[in-house]
Amino acid sequence: AISMASSIKRNTLLSALTTLIVIAIFNIQQSESFAYSHEIIRGSMTSKVFVSAFSSNRLTKPISRHSKINMSKLSGQEQGGIEARLEKMGIIVPEPVAPKGNYVSAVRLGNALHLCGHVPTNSSTGELITGKVGKDLTVEEGYESARACAINILGTLKMELGDLNRVKQVVKVVGFVNCADDFTQQPAVINGASDLFAEVFGESGRHARSAVGSNVLPLNIATEVECIIEIKSE
Repeated sequence: AISMASSIKRNTLLSALTTLIVIAIFNIQQSESFAYSHEIIRGSMTSKVFVSAFSSNRLTKPISRHSKINMSKLSGQEQGGIEARLEKMGIIVPEPVAPKGNYVSAVRLGNALHLCGHVPTNSSTGELITGKVGKDLTVEEGYESARACAINILGTLKMELGDLNRVKQVVKVVGFVNCADDFTQQPAVINGASDLFAEVFGESGRHARSAVGSNVLPLNIATEVECIIEIKSE
C-alpha cells in the first residue's frame, strides 16, 4: 500500500512538472512571436517614415541653390497676371529675333507649343552672351546666361500667344551648356532658366528637364534653351 501511494505521488508530481514545462514553452513561444510581430510593425513604420521623409525632402527642396522660391505664392494668374508679375520683377519682355535659318521659332501641335532653341542676350546691350562655362565664365555667369535664354523665350511666347496668361504649363525644358571638357555642373547652369519659369508661372512653370554639356555652341554662345509649352484652349 505504501509502495502504491509513493508511485501515485511520483506520477502526480511528474504530471504537474510536465504541465509546467508545457506552459513555460508556450509562454516563451508567445513572447517570441510578439517580439517578432513588434519588430515587423516597427520596421514597417520606420520604412514608411523614411519614405515619407525622403519624398517630402525631394518635393520641398528648392529648385536651385541660387534662389529661394516660395511656390505657394507663385501663381501669376491669381496675383494680377503674368505681365504684372514681370513688371514687379523688373523684367522687360524683349521682341523676339527672327530665325537666322530655314526654321521657325515655334510650331503648334494641338495645345502644345514646341519652341526652338533660344540664345542668351545681354538685357542692357542686346549682345550675345558668349564664352565657355568652366573656362571663360563662372557657374553664376552661366546661370545668368540660361536665365537670359528663358527671358527671350517669353518674348516668343508673347508673340505667338498674344497673352502670357495663356500658358497652362511649362512641360519640358532642354538646356545646352557650352562648357569645358571637365565641367560637370550643367544642371546648376540651366537652373537659371528653370528658376525664371518658376518665378514667372508658379507651379505651372515647373517642368521636366534635360541639362546637356557641349564642347561648343553656335556663335560661341554660353547656353541655349528650348522648351515645350502647354497652352490653354481658346
